[in-house]
Amino acid sequence: MRAPTRHSKRLPKRPIAFATILVSAITLQGCVASTLVDVATAPVRVASKAVDLATTSQSEADEKRGRAMRKAEEELGKLQRRYDKELEKCRDGDDRKCFEARETYSEIQIAKRSLPQELPE
Repeated sequence: MRAPTRHSKRLPKRPIAFATILVSAITLQGCVASTLVDVATAPVRVASKAVDLATTSQSEADEKRGRAMRKAEEELGKLQRRYDKELEKCRDGDDRKCFEARETYSEIQIAKRSLPQELPE
């Protein structure tokens, strides 16, 4: 029987370098797999985000409608207060205020027609 020689063991000459490469290969498999999953799902995530930005949810539409209604009602309230002041001065004999009151009344009628309709409950 032959005595084992240095070359017969078939171990790498640099065991630390071999161990480093082996450990790196094992641990990096998870990183590579994770990167591949990220790359594969990226188009789906981008498309989903684009659809989300392009569409308006029902709650967003309701909020927008509510803001528009509040703004229109606020404007109508301002017109009504102005009309009341002008009408009072008209009754006191100011002809110019009578004309302004008629103009403001017309604006109120237009504003009422342009109010967003409330949805039935």
